[in-house]
Formats: sequence, structure tokens, C-alpha cells
Amino acid sequence: MEMVPSEDNQFVPKEGMFWSCRQVIFDEMKRRCQQIQNAADELRVLCIVQDTTSVTAVTGKLTLNLPASTTLSKLHEDVAHKAGYVPGTFELVWGNIPDTPSLDYTSDMSLINSGFKPGGKRNCLHLTDKDGEQPHIVSDESRAAESSGCEDSSQERFIGPLPRDGTVGCSGDQSSPSYSYSSILNKSETGYVGLVNQAMTCYLNSLLQTLFMTPEFRNALYNWEFEESEEEPVTSIPYQLQRLFVLLQTSKKRAIETTDVTRSFGWDSSEAWQQHDVQELCRVMFDALEQKWKQTEQVSIFADLINQLYQGKLKDYVRCLECGYESWRNDTYLDIPLVIRPFGASQAYGSVEEALQAFVQPETLDGPNQYFCERCKKKCDARKGLRFLHFPYLLTLQLKRFDFDYTTMHRIKLNDRMTFPEELDMSPFIDVEDEKSPQTESCTDSGAENEGSCHSDQMSNDFSTDDCVDEGICLDSSSSSSSTERVLKPKSLLTYELFSVMVHSGSAAGGHYYACIRSFSDGQWYSFNDQHVSKITQDDIRKTYGGSSGSRGYYSSAFASSTNAYMLIYRLKDATRNAKYFAVEDFPAHITRLVQKEKESEEQEKRQREIERNTCKIKLFCMHPVKMMMESKLEVHKDKTLNEATEMAYKMMELQEVVPFDCCRLVKYDEFHEYLERSYEGEEDTPMGLLLGGVKSSYMFDLLLETRRPEQVFQPYKPGEVMVKVHVVDLKSETIASPVSVRAYLNQTIPEFKQLIAQATGLSAETMRVVLERCYNDLRLLYVPNKTLKAEGFFRSNKVFVESSETADHQVAFTDSVLWKLLDRHGNTIRLLVLLPQQSPGTLANRTLKAGSDSDVPFGDSKGNSKSVEAILEESTEKLKNLSLQQQQGSSNCDSQKSSHTSDFEHIESPTQEADSNSSLCVAVDNRELENRIRAGPGSGVSDPETPFASEERSDSEVINDRSTSSVDSDILSSSHSSDTLCNAESGPIQLANGLDSHSITSSRRSKAHEGKKETWDTAEEDSGTDSEYDDNGKSKAEASYLYFKAEPCSHDDSTWDTQKCLVVHVDKRITLAAFKLNLEPYVGVLSTQFKVFRVYANNQEFESVRLNETLSSFSDDNKITIRLGRALKKGEYRVKVYQLLINESEPCKFLLDTVFAKGMTVRQSKEELLPQLKEQCKLDLSIDRVRLRKKTWKNPGTVFLDYHVYEEDISISSNWEVFLEVLNEPEKMKSMSQLAVLTRRWSPATMKLGSFQEVILESSSVEELKEKLSHLGQISLENLEFAKGRGTFPCDISVLEIHQDLDWNPKVSTLNVWPLYICDDGAVVFYRDNTEELMELSEDERSELMKKESSRLLKTGQRVSYSPRKEKALKIYLDGGPAKDTGQGQD
Repeated sequence: MEMVPSEDNQFVPKEGMFWSCRQVIFDEMKRRCQQIQNAADELRVLCIVQDTTSVTAVTGKLTLNLPASTTLSKLHEDVAHKAGYVPGTFELVWGNIPDTPSLDYTSDMSLINSGFKPGGKRNCLHLTDKDGEQPHIVSDESRAAESSGCEDSSQERFIGPLPRDGTVGCSGDQSSPSYSYSSILNKSETGYVGLVNQAMTCYLNSLLQTLFMTPEFRNALYNWEFEESEEEPVTSIPYQLQRLFVLLQTSKKRAIETTDVTRSFGWDSSEAWQQHDVQELCRVMFDALEQKWKQTEQVSIFADLINQLYQGKLKDYVRCLECGYESWRNDTYLDIPLVIRPFGASQAYGSVEEALQAFVQPETLDGPNQYFCERCKKKCDARKGLRFLHFPYLLTLQLKRFDFDYTTMHRIKLNDRMTFPEELDMSPFIDVEDEKSPQTESCTDSGAENEGSCHSDQMSNDFSTDDCVDEGICLDSSSSSSSTERVLKPKSLLTYELFSVMVHSGSAAGGHYYACIRSFSDGQWYSFNDQHVSKITQDDIRKTYGGSSGSRGYYSSAFASSTNAYMLIYRLKDATRNAKYFAVEDFPAHITRLVQKEKESEEQEKRQREIERNTCKIKLFCMHPVKMMMESKLEVHKDKTLNEATEMAYKMMELQEVVPFDCCRLVKYDEFHEYLERSYEGEEDTPMGLLLGGVKSSYMFDLLLETRRPEQVFQPYKPGEVMVKVHVVDLKSETIASPVSVRAYLNQTIPEFKQLIAQATGLSAETMRVVLERCYNDLRLLYVPNKTLKAEGFFRSNKVFVESSETADHQVAFTDSVLWKLLDRHGNTIRLLVLLPQQSPGTLANRTLKAGSDSDVPFGDSKGNSKSVEAILEESTEKLKNLSLQQQQGSSNCDSQKSSHTSDFEHIESPTQEADSNSSLCVAVDNRELENRIRAGPGSGVSDPETPFASEERSDSEVINDRSTSSVDSDILSSSHSSDTLCNAESGPIQLANGLDSHSITSSRRSKAHEGKKETWDTAEEDSGTDSEYDDNGKSKAEASYLYFKAEPCSHDDSTWDTQKCLVVHVDKRITLAAFKLNLEPYVGVLSTQFKVFRVYANNQEFESVRLNETLSSFSDDNKITIRLGRALKKGEYRVKVYQLLINESEPCKFLLDTVFAKGMTVRQSKEELLPQLKEQCKLDLSIDRVRLRKKTWKNPGTVFLDYHVYEEDISISSNWEVFLEVLNEPEKMKSMSQLAVLTRRWSPATMKLGSFQEVILESSSVEELKEKLSHLGQISLENLEFAKGRGTFPCDISVLEIHQDLDWNPKVSTLNVWPLYICDDGAVVFYRDNTEELMELSEDERSELMKKESSRLLKTGQRVSYSPRKEKALKIYLDGGPAKDTGQGQD
């Protein structure tokens, strides 16, 4: 039997060991099940923890459901684990009990014994700072160790572009998916503070952290003392940098803002959204610091600081290879740009040392590039190069990763691998020769060096040269100082140590910067990634070399992204010069004062933040007795009492002079339902924190400051009550009163509810009818006695209408009653503001509105000059009736029954109430013109040759280039027709001349004038762009049931429009547009067919309403309408926009005019009507045989319309249709639909030019026919001719640099209607060329110049440019605190 060792090292049978282990497992499972059972039986405590700290990386609210026996210490541990905080670095306090001590995180007291409420009740806690410091976030390593049980030291770590909560980073931020992020430590663990990214200021943050971590720069900045007498603190760049460095060293915050620094640069908020190059910023900021220091009294100490730390010197020389003569000049530099990949090479330099060696490698000038030697007096072979004469103390290397690919014409980023050492020996690159050897002579311009800049072509920073923008500091004048001579150091003392790597992650189109910096205090590397600071290792630094594990492939171009080093900063290893950071105790006196000042400011900010945490912010409303409903936000400390909060609200709403304070109170209010939830009687001394349920970011309710008159008493509002707005209806006057608020209970019956209303309104409960509006226009009569309000559908806030008259209306069915009709009208009536035309045709210019009793025009007193208004309108009505009867009798299509119908004015109902005695309606009208209108009849239209309108053009255009602003169309102005106009009074309903007011004008108006006149074209209504005002039987579509319409003058309070031209119209929105226009006829002064309705939207855009059979249901209260004179469209008519096609112009699409086409009209007929309009409005005198119309699809010319084509039969037409008009140089050649019109253009590679467009008419879709036509057109033999179809929209423009190789030349097809051509319709663009022509050779300069011209040309024509580099705004630092007025005076 096999034996195995047991737990006590005794050998037992293997089978027995199995059963023993099985029993142990079973017992353990049983024990755990018992624990689970006990836990299930135990009471649990629900804890809601609100995180009130300013840390944005954690969840705002935590929910824990714990056993009641859980201890306080265990609660803290659970909260810390769930929030990601280090235990003991935060405090928990009660959220709804003010001034209570925090919970002891070391206590073993259970939750149930600590005041927590079990059983599902919410226990609200606040997580707050401890001792003024924010909670510490647990590191990723700690979490990983907790989850795995041990630390995995082999885990790959890399600190890359981290996600920034609440911060918008630079566009295009990307990171490699193979990288893993290092731990994000807080300030207490790393000892460093991050910088907040304003939007795209990561480049600024990287540079600022690098300067801060440079001891020599930081200490020098601390030694500089700011004098307020010299400059304002806000605009002083050195002072703001000094403040920032002090905060970075002493602040307890995790990250601080840089807005004060950027404000000192003269930047506004828009600059934060501009992405710039970090090397460019370094150069510009150093220049700005120098200029600022030169303006202070400490100029002798600090003016040359940048040069002392960062400036080096080099020699730019040319040496003759025949005589040894050398010409040279000295230049200075602040950084050394190192090429990643030589121009034209496929292999990149592998290391910084190799790139430095290539930098000083001379080039030979020979052949056509020979150098003219002053000593030899002839052109000789020479050697040109650079030599370093002096290296700075702080050496800055820029890796030129951004380049321009002339093959693809793209700006690209080079992601090739380039290594850099931690210690760099620069001794091999120093020039140890004497500056003036016997074989050399000094160049005459050797003294022309510029401080901080490089004159060498290799040294120039061409990062942004392709944008050709001015960069630098905006100064009125620039100044320079000569650099001091320095003694060359021996080679052994030229060892530099790396301490900063500024990394770019992204592509040439955009990306993100962060800095990897080694501290000189402990030698540890840190990643400063905006607000995140974390420890990293040497492995992380090596991952910034660039390159990738796999093949790089083709896409190392404009949008290839990677993360790699962009700027390197080394410090010279020199024990005599290497400085240490100033400790706090070593600060100069002025820095100590600044530290104290910033500490007090931070304490004040902390106190303010504490106040914010304890401030309740809730929306406040007030029904102001004078200003009506007002809205504000009440901010009150949670410990303030209700009475104190009421006093604050009382002052906020400015009620001191209106209502006594004791006549105001705060009540709980629901704005959405307009519901008063409850009042707070007897709770005047209760803290607001308790009343509102604690301090919350938002509340589910609001507060209302309620007011009363001194003789009134506040009604208590109890929870559970419902609020009812009661509107009293008066059937006699047809009015609905303003609401009266009544509070009721849902369990009340209908009779009890009626008694409640009777008490509030004084109406009789016995005859009372109550109508509930449950939702919009859903009316229910409450008549079942035993039903409760809840059963009837009452909710928190309700609206009812009550009526208590003793009339027969009670006996009829509710839906047939006058009450229902009145309520139905009330629910569907909207208020519109209608702007009338500025003037009407003929004598319409005389129409006016009476401004008041003291009007300058005494129309009301004119008695002898004309008939009374009533007599005139009565006469017109009778004549309209007679005319209508005559038309009916003379019509062959009318039966005898139709003769009984009357005119428009017959069914106008009488008004229900008299107008105000002071209001009057005046008329100034010529009797002859009135008779003309009566003779014309309301139904007169274009089809009647005897009417004055018969001569009108079909065009509906107004003014050619300003169609939306004209109020009178040209067709109306040219007409001899005019009509009478009513002159309306300002107050009361507008009364008509026969004594009727506009209140009674309804949609029951009829007109039979058109019954005997059929339309010339009879399209289906749904197929037409607009609808006719008349149906197929000639009946007006305005004919319907009683629909409310009331118009009155617009007061100054109603609209910003001119009140003399504006009407306020109350109308039933179920009325059709046709009926609405008929009702507006008396106010416009012309027939409804002679004016148009435009709806005005919020942005003042106007759109014409043309669907006459549609209702006004899409309109709402206070919508604006503009009336413009002009003939409205008839059934089957379409408004058409005509554009001229100019195929060889830079802008081939030019708008001409608006016109009207009709169904059944031929193309030739439309041209016959169009040509006179073009002559009159556009000054184009054209022949009908030299004009064609063709389809327009956006900017593309399409099918050519032949003269015999019929609209709606051969040509589909729709509302707001657009068409091209093309002027021909010769008579039309297109005679059949089988023909094909193609636009061709010749490409000449030898001259790199495109010819003009020429049209080719094909009889078939054969490729051979096309080539024959092109061969004849271009005088090219068939075997040498090649063609290609254009791409995109007309004119299919393409760069001459791309057309030769980018198009699909000479496709192998036999017909045009197959792939890849798909030429099936007129208007296709075809390019052709002679394949024997050689492509013109261009130099780089010529290509660059041509590329710029082509880019400009294509952008102007609106064509897509294959590559459009992001236009960067020039980086400038403004020394006067703001942008200079003359931006051309910037200094590079």
C-alpha cells in the first residue's frame, strides 16, 4: 500500500489521506455556510459616502451595505479600499448633522452602537480632508500587491501620456498599447506637485517643470527680487515664474494652475487651445525673460543669466582646398538641432553621438558649387562646415523629428530610434585649433553674431517654416548684447549628465508633451505629465528612444503616431559649479515673505472651499408683485436658519419697498409641475441643512418666496396635498379668468371638491360644472359623485375649469355644449406676431393705424369727404354678392344649387361684445379703386385675362440679390391694381367697416368665384410643391367649422417690431394656412393670392410657408410671421431658382433670379417666360436658341433639358427647385436624349498647365467616339491620346502636381457607362493628354512655389486639398501684457 506523509509528518495510507482532506474541506465549507447564514440574519446598515475633496480621480459618491456589527475601523478600511485612498489620510463625518466630530477611524465600536440606523435607512456620511491635506491615493503597485499577494518586480512599467480627468489635452494625444503606466503617486509620496493642463498647454507644463528642476535656474530666479514700483505683478513674467516655483516647492496641492503665468505672457483663454512646439516656447520665453530683466534695476545681475547657462558658441567656416585660406564667422546658439534622418536617406542616425558627428562633418563644395577664394581669386573646391568653440553649462539638444516629405507633400514625424547616453562626452566635438592659425584669416563679418540665435542654415529651427509665420516676442525695438568670451575647458571636463527628457507622443498633426526629469537631490527619475507626477526607471527612459518592435512600414507620415524623446537637456559635471536646490530655510527674505503670502492665500482658499462644502445652493423663485415671476439661486450656509434664509431671499428679490418682511415666507416648490409641495410652519429656527436634506450638488425641488397682502393669512401647505389651478369660465362674455389656487386631497370626492371650489370662487356648488384638463387639450367633465380625485386622474399639479350658470347648456352633451367649444378654442388658440408689408400697391400707402386720440391724422373727423366706413364696406359686400351670383350663373360647370352660395363676407358672424367706444376704424380709399377691386372679385386670378393681374409675370422674385428683405414684389409694383385698406385703431378689437370686429372673422368664409374657371394645369395636390387655395370643386379650403381668429394692433410691449406695421393675432392653430391668409386680407389690403407668408425663426431666418392645406399646428405662442406682397403659387406651380453656369470661370455657379415653372409647361415655354425676366432684372439680352436649361445637383451640371421636354412628365420638379441656365456660343446641338454632352479639358505635361473647358457632343456611349472627338479637338493622334475621368464635384479641379500620376489614365473599357468611368449623364468632366509629352522637370524651389500657388488656387475654388497642414498661430509672448497693435514688429 502506498504511504504518504500526513500533516504531523506521520506516514499514512494514501487512501486515508484522501478521505482526511475531504473531511477538512467539508468542515470548512460548512463553517462558511454558517457564517453566511448568520450574516444574512444580521441587520445591515446602508452607508452613502459623499466624497467632498477636490480630488477628481475618485468617484464622487460611494455606497456600502455593511453588517450592523461592523466596527468603525472596518468602515474606514472599506471606504478607503473602495475610494482608492490610503487608510488614515481622510476623515468621515455625518453629512446631515452639523458641527459633529469626525468618526474615530481606530475605534472598535460597532455601527449600530455609533448611531447608524439599520434596516435600509440611508446613513449619509461626508469624506473630507484630514488636517488640511487631501487624501492620499493608493499606488498602483500597492493595489497590485494587495490583489496578488506579492510585489511583481518584473512587471514592465512605463510612464506615458496619462488620461487627464477633467482636463482637455492636446489634440491627437496617443500612446502605444504595449506600454504599461507606472504608479501615479500623490505629492506626499513623490514630494512634487503637478501642473494643470489648461487645454493644450502640455508643452508649457513640460518646460516649466524642467526649469523648476534645474537648480541653477531656480536659485537664480529666487535671488531676483520683484519691485512693484517697476511693474504690475500681473504682467511681470519673472515674478509669476517665481510665484509658480514657490508653489511647486511648498504647496500641499496635488497640482496647481498656470493661468497666472500665461496671463503674464499676455495670453487670453484662446491661447490655451493653441498647440505649439516646446523648443519654440523655450527660445521665445528665454528672450522674454531677458527683455524683462533688462527693464529692472537688477539688469547687471540677471540680464545675461540665460546666456551664462544655455548659450554656446560655434564657428561657421569655409576652407579653400587649394591654398588653405579659411573664411569664418562666430555664431552663438541656445540649443543644437540634431537631424534624425538625413535628407533623401532611408536610414536614420542611430544615436545622438552619431548625429553630433554628422552635424560637424564638413561638406565639399565642388563642381557648380565651387567657392570663390579671395586669395586664389578664382573658384576653387572648398570644404564648408561647423566647429564648436564653446559648450554651455546647460546643453540643450533638439531631435528634429518633424520634417516635410516632398514625395507625399505631407508634414511628417520621424519616429526612428535614436539612443542617447545618460552621460555625454562632448570633447570629441570641440575645436581645439587656434582661432587664427597662419592658414586662416578672420572674416569681416565675424562680429555679426546675434545673441541666442544661429545664422547657420543647419542651425535654423525649421519646425514651423512651412507655415511662414512670424514668431517671437512683440517688441517695438530689439536689442542685443555681445556674448562674453569664455576660456575653453580641457576635454576631461566636458562630460555632461542627462537630467531632462521632453517627450512627444503623437504625430505631426498633433500630440502631447510630458517631461521625464531626474532630481539632483536623490538621483530618482520622475515623470511630470501635467497634474500627474510619478516615479519611473531607466527602462522607461530607454523606451523614449523611439522606433518599434515590428516593421515600421509605410505609414511614417503625417498621421503615424509614436512616443519618443524630442528635447534633451544635459548639465555639465563640474563640482565647482553644480548647485543644489535652495531649501526652505535657505530662502532669501523676499521669497520667505512670498511663501508666507502664498500660504495665507492657500489657507483662505481652503476656508472658502470649506464654506462651499457647507453651502446649500438651490433654485429660488418669487412671484414678484411688480416684476412677476423672478428666478435666482439662493446660496445659504447649512447652519443658517429658515428665518435667516428667508431674509436673504427677501433682499435678493428686492421686495423691501414692495412687501413687508413678515408678509413673506419660503415654501417647497416644484417648478416643473408648478406645485407648492409644503410650507414650514413652526420651523423658522431649523437649520437649512436639515430642511433641505443636507448639502447636495443639486436638489429635486426648488424654493418659492411666497408673498401675501397684510390683511391676508398664509395658507398651510401639507405634504400629500395636490394643488389645483381653478379657472372660472363666463359663457356670456366668453372669457376665462386667471387661475385661483386651491389645495385638495386625492381622497376627496367630486362633491367635496366642488364645495372647496365654491368657497374659493363664490360660485354655486349645485349648478357647478367642473372640467379637468388632464393633459394638453384632454378635457374631462367631472360628474360622477362618488369618484375621488385620484380616480379621476388628479396629480400633484392640476388645472380645472368651472362654470356655474343656469342655462340650457347644462342639458346638452358636453362635447356639443358651448362650454366645450369655448374650452376647445381656448386650448388651441395661439398668439402670433404678424409683420405687415411696409406699403401696399397704389393707394395702400395711405393705410395707417391710429396712434391715439391725439393723432395727427384726424381720420375719424372726416365726414364730408367720403362715405362712412360702414357704408363703403356694405356697398362692397353687396357688389361682391352680385358678382359672385353672376359668375355662378355664367358658368357651364355650375348647377342650380351653387347659385345659393354667397361671397366671402356673407358668413361673418356677429361679434359677441361691443368694441370700446374710443376705438375707431378709418378708411382712406378711392371709390374708383374700390370698384375695380369689386369688379375683379376675390377669386380673380392669373387665368382670367380680363383681370388686372393677368399681365403679371410668373416670377416670384423680389430683388435680385436681396430677396428676403423686399416687401413688395416687382410683379405687384408693376401692376395697375390697387385695393382699399382698412385703417385700424390701436385699442380694442379691430373693427370692420360694417360694424363687425375681427374677433368674429372665422374660417367659414367661402368664395365661389373660381367655380367657373378651371386651372390651366391640374396636378395632383400631393405632387405639387404647393397647394392650391381651392379644391377640385372650386371650394375654398378655408371652409371649415368655426375657428377662432382675432387681430389687434401690436403694443410696444408685445414686440420689438414697429407697432405701426405689426398685428397681434389670436388664432386657432387648427386653421389652415389658406384660411389664415383669407382672414388676413383686410389687414394686408390685397387678396390672399397676392401675398406670401414667411415664418421667422429664432435666428431671424425666414422661410416661406406654402402648403395651404396644412394647419398652423407647428406654430406656438409668440411666433413671428412676415407678410410680403407678391403672387402666391397656384396648384401645380413651383418656385425655381435659376443659376448661370459659367464653366470657365473661377466661380462657375452664379445666382440669377427666382421664377415660377408649372406642371405641363414645356422647357421652351419656360425659356420664353424666363428671358424677359433676365433682361429686366439681370440685364441679360439672350436669344432663345442660344440658351439651354440643364439639371443642377449642388454645383454639378447634369442632364440637358430639350425644348420639347414637359415638366412633371419628362422632368421631375419639386419645391425650391434649382436649375442651371447656360449661354451657348452657337445654336443648340443637343437634339435627342440619346446624345451625351461631355465637358473636356486638356492637360499639357510639358507646360504643366490645364486648358479651358470645351464641350463634346457624343451620339453614343462609345469610348472610340469620345477618343475620336478628343483627337480632332486637340490635334492629337489616336494612338497617343489618353483620357481620364475627373473626380469630385464640378469643375473637378486637381493640382497640376498630382494630375499626371493620380488620375486613372486610359482605362481599358469600350463603353463609357461601365466601371471605372460610369459616364451615364451629361456634364461629366474628362481630362485628356498627349502621352508623348514629357513631364516638365522642376527644381525644389520651383516645385515648392508651384505647390503654394496650387494650394491657394484649389482653396479658392473650394476643392479638396490632398494635404492641409494645421495652420499654427504664431507663438508670441507680449511684454506689454497684451497683443501688440502692430503684430508685424515681432522679433524672431
